[in-house]
Amino acid sequence: MFNVGDKVVYPMYGAGVIESIEEKEILGETRSYYVMRMPVGDMKVMIPISNVQNIGLRDVVDASSINCVIDSMRHEEQDLSINWNQRYRANMDKVKSGDIFKVAEVVRSLMLREREKGLSTGERKMLENAKQIFVSELVLVKEIDEVEAMCIITEMIENKNASV
Repeated sequence: MFNVGDKVVYPMYGAGVIESIEEKEILGETRSYYVMRMPVGDMKVMIPISNVQNIGLRDVVDASSINCVIDSMRHEEQDLSINWNQRYRANMDKVKSGDIFKVAEVVRSLMLREREKGLSTGERKMLENAKQIFVSELVLVKEIDEVEAMCIITEMIENKNASV
């Protein structure tokens, strides 16, 4: 169970802060919800408490873990051998997992692919979604703004020797 003020990640949407816990009646059924504010996009999301396990809501990672994630973006190699369809499905599974390391891997591989060969419309949308998820957690963990978080990501891709 999470509490008001907890920083959590909602897979496929990103990280945010639980602002309140409310009971709402929707379609004749009263349920308890976490009300989460997302720092990126300034959006509010209501998450049924009864579905938390199913959707994979988790705490944000700590600063040490986020530094490991950023470091992994410098060193991971990209596999260009698989076809678009296989790559898309594999990347979608990684994003859906909610695992910050896997989301960062998708961001890295798609940013590199975009720079080298370009992306299809579907992959471009996936890149933007994965970036938003990654940036939102980076913002909360490092207590920086969205622009600074995007700069860190871009710098890691463009300059593998950069430090955080």
